[in-house]
Amino acid sequence: MMIINTPAKAKRKLADNMRERRLSMNLTQTGLSKRSGVALATLRKFEQGGAVSVDNLFKLMLVLGGLDEMIEASAPNASNFASIDDVVSGIERPKRKRGSRS
Repeated sequence: MMIINTPAKAKRKLADNMRERRLSMNLTQTGLSKRSGVALATLRKFEQGGAVSVDNLFKLMLVLGGLDEMIEASAPNASNFASIDDVVSGIERPKRKRGSRS
């Protein structure tokens, strides 16, 4: 598993992954641009530096795949607590260790 610790690294990795998807589908940048409705210059800028709007990213992912997985990945995690009172009452304070005298 790769750990991405900055937005810049995440953008770069996302752009690299999308380029690899495009190439694995034997699509040129021009072909992907036509299929997705994303301007060719925008696609080139994205693949070179990772900058892209959410709308254009979704258009690209619709063609290249992964849109449903991205939406699923953004879903909130299930909470084990029904209210803030459950959270507060569930906090256990660490017990102090007391030294022993010999």
